Amino acid sequence: MNFAAAEHYLLSLGNEVEAMKLGLENIRTLLAALGEPQTKYLKVQVAGTNGKGSVCAFLDSICREAGIRTGLFTSPHLVSITERIKINGVDVSEEEFAALATTVRGTLERLVAEGRLATVPTYFEQVTAMALVAFAERSVELAILETGLGGRFDATTAAGAEIAAITRIDLDHQEYLGQTLNEIAAEKAAIIHAGSKVAACQQTRPAMKAIFSRCKEVGVKPRLTTEFLGQGFGLPALGLRGSHQTENAEVALLLADILREHFDISDQAVVAGLENARHPGRLEYRGRYLFDGAHNIGGAEALARYLKENETRPITLLFGAMRDKEISAILRRLAPLAERLILTRPSNERSSVAGELLADLSRSVSRERVSLTENVLEAVELANTITPAEGLILVTGSLYLVGEVKKIVGNPAGG
Repeated sequence: MNFAAAEHYLLSLGNEVEAMKLGLENIRTLLAALGEPQTKYLKVQVAGTNGKGSVCAFLDSICREAGIRTGLFTSPHLVSITERIKINGVDVSEEEFAALATTVRGTLERLVAEGRLATVPTYFEQVTAMALVAFAERSVELAILETGLGGRFDATTAAGAEIAAITRIDLDHQEYLGQTLNEIAAEKAAIIHAGSKVAACQQTRPAMKAIFSRCKEVGVKPRLTTEFLGQGFGLPALGLRGSHQTENAEVALLLADILREHFDISDQAVVAGLENARHPGRLEYRGRYLFDGAHNIGGAEALARYLKENETRPITLLFGAMRDKEISAILRRLAPLAERLILTRPSNERSSVAGELLADLSRSVSRERVSLTENVLEAVELANTITPAEGLILVTGSLYLVGEVKKIVGNPAGG
């Protein structure tokens, strides 16, 4: 397959979340047939509701500053699917992505034909396998894996990471993970296994209970950012914006300390890594746009706090979200901060239409401030028209929306 064919094939497997089959049997069978690529390097797996992508970005930056050859697997992507697999901070090429997809597809089709796989692995399972193969082929020393959904049955968990990190846990994906923080935390903490080195930030009581329970069950002791930071290591100016990033940087700092058992990571590399980290689509300025992928209550609260602390410009809120999110609660936190609201629908099967979003708005928001659009292109054109020259266009509610707007507006200068 060439790149276009590979992308078309993966998309044909169904929506990444709605077609997700939680379980590890398929991915483990596939990885075994691919030669167990995940055994060729050390692995860190990061799970959590908010902050896991930022922790991965911080840690990858630190390790590259230390001269460690890294592989980074994240999801979802913003503009190109190749963003999900990085080697030493660089996306794999379209040609390499296509070759990986061809290898994985050929292997799984053989397994299905032989009856060793009952069903074709999902989109996420196949891209996970592709990343693990790429890291082996490119001889990385350390793979950093961002968990897709939950933890216990997420495809990345099949890699058997030696080091596990748990970031801030909040309510999200309740239909898959449970209705309480304790239930959700238990699913995420299940990435911890016997022999794991564990790093975690301080959590709410229900989440901490679940993390400690899992650690006790498998006989390991977690390390918390609170106890490590008591040693007096001060954080530099961070490369990622927002006061909430302090907690994510602390988790990355703790992971770097754990990794010193395997690699030479100096304090200078840690500082430079934290300062130079980048994470597109998270409080990212581009021209008159501010992109942020806040898609749950915790993310919306962090974004609202940032805006109150740092922005005085009039804001046009360009908002779209997936229908399985806590849309009313998210909008209650963000809508009052904007002078104008544009509701739209990203090109995703799970997205809510603008009319549904309008129903989720608080009654305190005047209808005259709100515009409905049929698609993202229309929303962008309207935002550029109604936002004053000194104003800011905030794009948020979904990383899928952020990626779609970025494709439309390109890479404007400034910001």
